[in-house]
Amino acid sequence: MLALATRFLREPVSLRLAEEFLTVPVDTIDRCVADVCACAHHLGISATPEIVERIAREHLLAIVNSAPPPRSAR
Repeated sequence: MLALATRFLREPVSLRLAEEFLTVPVDTIDRCVADVCACAHHLGISATPEIVERIAREHLLAIVNSAPPPRSAR
C-alpha cells in the first residue's frame, strides 16, 4: 500500500520537474524523486509533494550545475 501511495506522490512531482529540467533524462528525474521519497520515509519525515519537489529540485540543480561546460570547436 505504501508503494502505491508513494507512486501517486512521485508522478506529479516528476512531471513538474521534467518540464523544468529539460536537459536531464526523465529516468534520472524519476530516480531522484524516488530517492527523496525513500530518504524521507527512512528518516520518518512526512513526504509531502512540496517537500519532495523542493529537495529533488535542489539535487537536480546540483546535477545540472556540476556538468562540465560544452566543448567549443577549435
